[in-house]
Amino acid sequence: MSKDKQKQTVQTTGHAWDGDIQEFNNPLPNWWLWGFYLTVIFAVIYWVLFPAWPVGDGYTKGIANEIEYTTRDGKVVKTHWNTRALLQKDLMEARAQQQKFIEELNQSTAEEILKDPAKRAFAFSVAKVLFADNCAACHQAGGAGLAGKYPSLADDDWIWGGKYEHIEHSIREGRNGNMPGFAARLTGQQIDDLCEYVVSLSGEDKENTKVASGKALFSGEGGCVACHTSEATGNIAIGSANLTDHIWTVANINDQMSHAEKKQAIASVIQKGIARKMPAWKNRFSDTEIKMLALYVHELGGGM
Repeated sequence: MSKDKQKQTVQTTGHAWDGDIQEFNNPLPNWWLWGFYLTVIFAVIYWVLFPAWPVGDGYTKGIANEIEYTTRDGKVVKTHWNTRALLQKDLMEARAQQQKFIEELNQSTAEEILKDPAKRAFAFSVAKVLFADNCAACHQAGGAGLAGKYPSLADDDWIWGGKYEHIEHSIREGRNGNMPGFAARLTGQQIDDLCEYVVSLSGEDKENTKVASGKALFSGEGGCVACHTSEATGNIAIGSANLTDHIWTVANINDQMSHAEKKQAIASVIQKGIARKMPAWKNRFSDTEIKMLALYVHELGGGM
């Protein structure tokens, strides 16, 4: 047999079973062997440098460099290297960077924050989480509100005022929205006339006689002008709604409803009154968090 042909023939170990079953002699490739040796060397080095083997109630700590970080209460912690300590160190460094941003925001006005892309992005990212965790339960995602219960923050209609300072005060101190019920003070006909007038303020003038009678009640016996003003435009000082802007914060009214359905929704509010309360958040949020939330809420409605 030629040498070339012998090289091409698979070598065996010389062992044979049942006469024709042979054990081939196929050594592992060198690259595979060297890779295996390197992994063994790497494992030994890793065992020496880092935490690895359990020993009694503990484990080998390794000889890698110590990790040092400062906790939120200012305590300096030194420990041997491990993934948990590394995570804690990264979290503390991230919080320190976050605190730096918060301090800068605390020294900035609302206008300065909105003009600075980095400050604005940071403030909105924090406020979005605060809103989702604390405010969305009532005001819904995106500030859409819940008709008849919680006002929308996305329609640029602010019954307590839509400037930064108004919104910040609402968050800090809370709000009480109260309107007495008139079921015992006004007759059914008077309430119907009032409803006709209120609906007409949104551009629907169905029965002139009732509208005129309702307007007289609004300004006189009904006493509505005391809160809603003689022009029915509301008063942000006491949170009375503007009745002329086609936006309904309590009565569940939409454009698809008939005239009679709108009157019925308004009559329910007049008869029962309103009792809504928003809690104060000054004991839960920091001043900077309230500032960021006010900015975020202001932008939901497009500003004022």
